[in-house]
Amino acid sequence: MTAVPVPAAGERPVAREAELARLTRVLDALGSGRGAVVEIGGEPGIGKTRLATAILELAVLRGLPVTRAHAVRGNTAPFQVFRDAWEARQGFPQAAGAGATSFAEIRDRPAAWAGGGVLVLDDVHWCDPESTATLVRLVRSVVPGPFVLALAHRPRQTAPELLAALEDGVRAGTVTRIEPAPLGTDAVAALLTDWRAPVGPGPHDPAVLQEFAGQIGVAAGGNPRYLRLLVAADWRPDHWPDRPGTDADALLHEAKPLIAELDALTSRASAAVSAAAVLGSPFRPQDVAPVAGLDLDDTLDALAELERADLVRPADWSGGPSLLRFRHPVVGHVAHERAGLSFRLRAHHRALDLITARGGRARERARHAEHLLGTDAALATRTLAEGAAEIAARAPATAARWLRLALESLPDGGGASASRTTLELACCRALIASGQPEEARARAHELLGAPRSALTERQLLQAHAVCADAERQLGRYQEATAIIRTALDLLPRPLPDPLPAEAVGLIIEYGLVHVLRGTHDQARALLREASRTPSEADRTDRTDRRDHADHAGHAGHPHHPDQAGQAGQAGHPSQAGHAGHADRTVLRVLSALCATHAGDLDEAGPEVTRCARLLDALPDPIAGRTPETLALLGCAELYLERFADAARHLNRGLEASDSDARKPILMHRLLALSMVEQWTGRLDASERRTREVEALARSLGATPAVVLAQAMRATTLLWARGERFAAEAVELVEEATTAAPPGHSWWAASAAGLLAQARLLAGDAAGCRRTLLDSGGGERLPLVRPFHRPFLLAVLATAALDCGDPEQAHRLVRAAEAEAEVLGLPVQVAYAHDARARLHMAEGEHDAAVKLFEVAARAFRSADMPVQYAWTLAAGARSLAETQGRAAALRQLDAADTVGRSCGARLVQERVARIRSGLSGSDRTAHTLDLLSDREREIAELAVAGLRTRQIAERLFLSPRTVETHLSRVYRKLDVTSRLTLSALLRRTG
Repeated sequence: MTAVPVPAAGERPVAREAELARLTRVLDALGSGRGAVVEIGGEPGIGKTRLATAILELAVLRGLPVTRAHAVRGNTAPFQVFRDAWEARQGFPQAAGAGATSFAEIRDRPAAWAGGGVLVLDDVHWCDPESTATLVRLVRSVVPGPFVLALAHRPRQTAPELLAALEDGVRAGTVTRIEPAPLGTDAVAALLTDWRAPVGPGPHDPAVLQEFAGQIGVAAGGNPRYLRLLVAADWRPDHWPDRPGTDADALLHEAKPLIAELDALTSRASAAVSAAAVLGSPFRPQDVAPVAGLDLDDTLDALAELERADLVRPADWSGGPSLLRFRHPVVGHVAHERAGLSFRLRAHHRALDLITARGGRARERARHAEHLLGTDAALATRTLAEGAAEIAARAPATAARWLRLALESLPDGGGASASRTTLELACCRALIASGQPEEARARAHELLGAPRSALTERQLLQAHAVCADAERQLGRYQEATAIIRTALDLLPRPLPDPLPAEAVGLIIEYGLVHVLRGTHDQARALLREASRTPSEADRTDRTDRRDHADHAGHAGHPHHPDQAGQAGQAGHPSQAGHAGHADRTVLRVLSALCATHAGDLDEAGPEVTRCARLLDALPDPIAGRTPETLALLGCAELYLERFADAARHLNRGLEASDSDARKPILMHRLLALSMVEQWTGRLDASERRTREVEALARSLGATPAVVLAQAMRATTLLWARGERFAAEAVELVEEATTAAPPGHSWWAASAAGLLAQARLLAGDAAGCRRTLLDSGGGERLPLVRPFHRPFLLAVLATAALDCGDPEQAHRLVRAAEAEAEVLGLPVQVAYAHDARARLHMAEGEHDAAVKLFEVAARAFRSADMPVQYAWTLAAGARSLAETQGRAAALRQLDAADTVGRSCGARLVQERVARIRSGLSGSDRTAHTLDLLSDREREIAELAVAGLRTRQIAERLFLSPRTVETHLSRVYRKLDVTSRLTLSALLRRTG
C-alpha cells in the first residue's frame, strides 16, 4: 500500500506562489486598516482548503487574530457556520462582541466580533440559508471593522445568490478572487518526490520522473486530491482510464472524504451511482435503471441528486446530448470499489446482457466479462478474447490483461489446445505492444519449447517471429537474429509463391533487427527477394477486386454519379486487406532503406517514392499499425535528401506513439526529426527535440542513442550560440562519443561525424581531421555510409586545407566529387562543390571559386537548408570581392547575415561580421593580429616560413597535436582557412 503523507502544519502548498502573493497583499492591506473579501473557488480537491489554511497561517505569523469554520453538508441549523467561527476565535481582544450576552445577539454581525482579524469560512456551498443570506449581505456591503472575510467554495454547488454577489464584487473590485489552477508537470514531479511515490522503473532518473509526472498529472487533471488518490492506488499509464491502479484497498483508504460524499446520498442515489460506476463513464441514464434495479423515474430522480451533489455532470455533446459522466474518472472508480462484490457481480452481469442485447462492441462486453470469470467462465473467456482482438492496436495493455485472464480460465488439453496457442500468440503480441517484452519473451519461449506437434506450421513461424520481436525490444539483437534464422530455415528457398503472412512477418522482423544493429547489408538480399514475391494478401486483394468488378458489371451503368460513388466505396480494400498491404509496405521500405545504406540509389529512390504513395493512401489506424514503417520511410527520405517528405512521415501519428512499447521506435523517429530540423534551419526545434530524445533514450537505457542525441544537440547549439559555445560544444560531443559502448559501429560512426563537424566549426581543423581519419577507417572513409560519405570527405578536405596540407585536400575533394557523382544527391554534390571552391580560393583562383560557391549555395537553398546556404554565401564573399568588387561581396554578406539571423544561427552572423571586417582593409587586419598570443604568433611565422607541423613541434619542443591546436586557433582568430591564406595575410600586413 502506498501511503501518501499528509502536509505538515505550516507547509506551503506547492506551485501556489502567485496565490500566496495575493493573500499576502490582502493581509498587508489589513495592516493598513483596509478590510477585504477573498473568494477561493474551484473544483473539489484543487487546493482551496490548503489556501484557506495558508491565509490563516500567514495571519498568525503577523500576530493577527484568526478564526475558522467549515459549513457542514446537510446542516439546517441557522447561522451554524458563524456560530462555529465565533466559538473558535483565537487572539481576538476580549472586547470583541462586548455587550452581547449570547451569539444570537450578534450572529448576523461578524464585524462585531471578528474586527481587525481574519475570518475564514470553508465549504460555504453547504451553508444553511440564513448563513448564505448573511454572506450575500457582507459581500455586497462595505465591510466595517475592518476584517478579512475569506470564503472557500465549489462554484457548481454554491447558492446562485451568493455566486451573483461574488461576481458583482469581483467586477467592482471589492472581492479578490483566487482560483487555483491545475498543477503543471514540474509541480506534480515535486509532489511525487515529496511523497516518495513509486514512478516505475528507474525512480531516481529525473527524466523518468518527469515523464511519469506528466502522465499522472494529465490523468489527475492537475488536481492535487485526485493525484493523491491515483498515487495511493499505484497508478500506471497503461491501466488508465480502465483502472485507477493495482491497489484498491489503498485507493479506498485515501478516498475517505470522497466516500463521505457518497455515503451522504439517499439509497436510490447510492444504487444509481454504483450502477453508473459499473457501466463506466460516460453512461446513458436509461442504462442505469436496469443495472441498478430501479425503475426509470426513480433513476432519473437519483441522477438529479447526483448532479446536485456534483458527482456526475453532463458529458461532452460529442457523445450525445443525454450522456452523463463522473466529474472525474477516479470518482467512478471509488464508487465502483465501494459498491461491494455482490452488487458488482450482479450489476456487471446485467450490463453484459444489456450490451449484448443491443449488439454492442466486443470491447464494451469485455469490460464487464472480466468481472464475471468466477461466475460464468466460458462466456467470460470467449468475450474477453473477442474484446482483446478488437482493441489490441489501440489499447494493447488492456488487451494483454484480458488475454491473460482468458488463458487462466481456459481448460487444459483437449480441443482447447489450438485455442490456447492462438490466445498465447495474441497475448505475446499485446504484451510487446504495451511495453512488457520480458513476459512476452517468457511466454514465447514456452511456446517454442512445446512439442512440435502442438503447433501448426503457421503457428510455429508466428511463435518464432513473436519471440524474436520480444528479444529485439529488449535490445538482445544477437538472440533475435538467431531465433529468426532458425525459423527461416523452415521456409523453402526460393521463397514460396504466394508468401504466407507468417513468413512476411518473420522477414520483417529479420530486417528490423539488422537495421537497428546497423548491419543492413546482411538483410538486403532476403528483403529484396521477399518484397518481390507476391504474398497471400496480394492474391486475396486481386481476387476481391475481380469479384468486385464482376459485381459492378451487373450492378448497372457505372457512369451514373450515384452508382459510380457506391462502386468506389465498395471497392475499397477491407481492413484485413489494408493490414496486408501495410506489411508489404514495411517489407518494401526495409528493402529500400537497406539499398540506401548500400549506396544503391537507383533502386532505393524509386522504391521509396512508391512506398510513400502506398503509405499515404493508408488510413491512420492502419499506417500506425506498424509504427516502424513511418520511422523507416522517414529515415530513407532523410538520407535521400527529401526533407519535407521525411518530416511529414516522421510526424505522422507521432502523438499516438508514446506507449511503452513504441518508445524505442519513437526515439528513432524523434532523432531523425531532430536531424531534419537542424539541416532545415529550425535550430530551436532541433535543440528541444534532442533533449526529448536524450531523456527518452536514458529512460530506455539506450546509451548509443543518448550519445547521438548529445552530439546532435551540441552541433545545433554551436550553430545557434556561436563561438562562445564552441569549446563547450566540442567537449560535450567528445564526452558523448567517449561514452559510446563498443559494438555499435553505426551509432558511434554517426556521432564521430558530428564531432568532426563540431571541431571544424569551432576552429579545430586538426582535431576534425584526426577524428574522421580514426573513425572513418582511413582517408577515403570506407566505414562511412555511402549516402553521407561525400559530405564528410568534403569536411575532411577542408580540415586538411586548413592544416596546410593542400595535396591531401586535393585528393579528398576528388574523392568527394566522384562519390557524389555516383550518388546523384544534390546536397552531397553541393558539399563537394563547396570543398572544391575553397581549394580554388586558397590557391587564388577566385573566378572558379565564385562559380562553384554560387552553384553550391543555390543547391543548399533549393534543398531548404538555409543555415548551410548562408554559410556558403559567407565563405564565397572573399573571392567575390576579388572578382566583382567589395560592394558585391558586402551585398552577399548582407544576404547571408539576414538568413542566419532568421534561423537564429549566431555562428553564421559572427562569420559574416569577421569577413566583413576583413574586407575593410589591412589596418583592421593588423589590429586583429594583436589578438594572437606570443606562442600563436611564433607558430604562425614558422608555418608561413614553410615548416611542417612536426618540424615546428621539434623546434619548439611541443607535441604535433599542440602545434595543430595553436594553428587552428590562429586560423579562427584571423579568419583564414589555410597556410596559403595565412601567408598572404602576413605579407600584406608586414
